[in-house]
Amino acid sequence: MRNVLIVDAANVVGSVPDGWWRDRRGAAERLRDRLAARDEGEEIVLVVEGAARGVGSVPGVRVEAAPGSGDDLIVELAEARVHDGCSVVVVTADRELRERVRAHGARCVGPRAVRPEG
Repeated sequence: MRNVLIVDAANVVGSVPDGWWRDRRGAAERLRDRLAARDEGEEIVLVVEGAARGVGSVPGVRVEAAPGSGDDLIVELAEARVHDGCSVVVVTADRELRERVRAHGARCVGPRAVRPEG
């Protein structure tokens, strides 16, 4: 079974007050690069929205820019990958989003699962 990690970039980046609001795109790129360094054999999808649109994919991380709501795109991606028979984990602290993706069979973890220790 293929493992898929779908990351809510805005929620994860916003989980630590490190000045991300001054450079949202740069913060999303740093998160993408941390995710690319993971070596857990999973498919990783980083969902960006707003000022972070335009962040490109890198080997190991596919970046999906939400045309509207990032949450809606995350739900759509999670539903599709669960339907494909994948084990899907969504990284977010957003309670409403967690409920929406769980309704489609995805699991959820909080931002600490992908944030650097500190």
